[in-house]
Amino acid sequence: MSKLWTLIRDEIIPKQIFLISGDFMLSNQYIAVDFGASSGRVMLAEIDQTIHLQEMHRFPNYPILNLGHSQWDLLGLFNEMKQGLSKIASSGTQNIQSIGVDTWGVDFGFIGRDDVILGNPYCYRDSRTQGMMEKAFQKFSKTGIYSATGVQFMELNSLFQLLSMVEARHPILDVAETLLFMPDLFHFMLTGERKSEYTIASTSQLLNALDRQWDVGLFNALELPINLMADLVQSGSVLGSLRNEIQEETGLKVQQVIAPASHDTASAVAAVPAVHDKSWAYLSSGTWSLMGVELETPLINSETLERNYTNEGGVDGSIRFLKNVTGMWLLEECRRQWGGESSVSYDSLLKEADASEPFRCLIYPDDPQFVNPPDMVKAIQDFCKNTNQPTPESQGQFIRCIFESLALRYRQVIEDLNYLHNRKIEILYVVGGGSRNTMLNQFTADALGIPVLAGPIEATALGNVIIQAVATGQLESIQAGRRMIADSFPVRDFLPHETEPWDEAYERFHKILKDS
Repeated sequence: MSKLWTLIRDEIIPKQIFLISGDFMLSNQYIAVDFGASSGRVMLAEIDQTIHLQEMHRFPNYPILNLGHSQWDLLGLFNEMKQGLSKIASSGTQNIQSIGVDTWGVDFGFIGRDDVILGNPYCYRDSRTQGMMEKAFQKFSKTGIYSATGVQFMELNSLFQLLSMVEARHPILDVAETLLFMPDLFHFMLTGERKSEYTIASTSQLLNALDRQWDVGLFNALELPINLMADLVQSGSVLGSLRNEIQEETGLKVQQVIAPASHDTASAVAAVPAVHDKSWAYLSSGTWSLMGVELETPLINSETLERNYTNEGGVDGSIRFLKNVTGMWLLEECRRQWGGESSVSYDSLLKEADASEPFRCLIYPDDPQFVNPPDMVKAIQDFCKNTNQPTPESQGQFIRCIFESLALRYRQVIEDLNYLHNRKIEILYVVGGGSRNTMLNQFTADALGIPVLAGPIEATALGNVIIQAVATGQLESIQAGRRMIADSFPVRDFLPHETEPWDEAYERFHKILKDS
């Protein structure tokens, strides 16, 4: 293991970076606006010989309950974005080349006549999609939908959200002219252009995975309004100039708005600092855990359907073959409930978890009861009771249960990936906010039995930035950007040890799945 690791480390920390202008590069700035499903941030990046990233504005993001439905505060989020742009303008920054926006997947809104925004977009956790998969399968077979789209079946997918609106005869559909996904909406608000970027469109289960266009047969079979779908553009496309009124309001003088990989996971994967020839997988760790590999073409067959794996668009024509796994949502919801009762710091909670009994109880993170329960603490306890396990009681026991269960779920996904794409994964890269979680990262290395490389934390913003830099010609390729990221940001390594207890726990995990 140590010899392999020495080779890996020598390769992932290159002595040189490859730039289009040799040893010298002009310093340019780029703005990445990254909206996650629980927070957003406006980031300023400067690229010269390395990348320097600065957080200019951070803000919470959470759905709002409106007349019994969960929706996003679109205008509030746009106002937060503009505050970030104003802070950048007031900092005296010069030579800003462009701005690009990425967000979470599947959610969308509508534009009407005279560029009117029609209401707030619904949140993917809203209950309106319940029963929509069954309705869809009555009109178009499950196998047919998967063969066309290659997308993992989840009730929250755009396909089922749009079908729910058609079934309910939602009045917005009577006046809408264009459907835009969340980053497309923000790009529209910045430029006035109605375009749909490929990577975000690929999360919808409305796009044909092979020809990478809207699947006309699927729209017709389900009687969905294909006339509302915007023209598709690739990541790195220049969408237009920043509206004059936004430049005046914020004081920011930047002309180009460039679509990055507008799905946040696609941008995060673009920033994975993999600059070696080892077989690797990625784990974009946040509210969701998105775990997969990069492929050249979609992988769609009866086995990927049976195991419910997804094919989503990546950069440079790649396919992100992956599994959506419930991630830190489990802990976020528990901490939200504990918030009124406990002022204990996160570090103290981790210490309590570390001192708690290993493998006391396990859950299946993707069980439907964890999607949006009114009481996550109770949902976890109920799952343990129903599978004849002791229930977690202390906060440390809850955290240990969540982290151990996630690590075992990751092992299950890695084994699937090894089998489905017929190549053994040697390294797992963990990027995003979850890369700071040293306990979970070590658990993951132990459960998987392979090295885990954690970082960079702000992978999504970095991927957003390097795609813009390639589009402007400052970087020659995404791979050159990955090399620069590897040179600019630390990566922490976690090597597996004490794997035997995890093997035993994995057997228990499978038994719990059968009993649940």
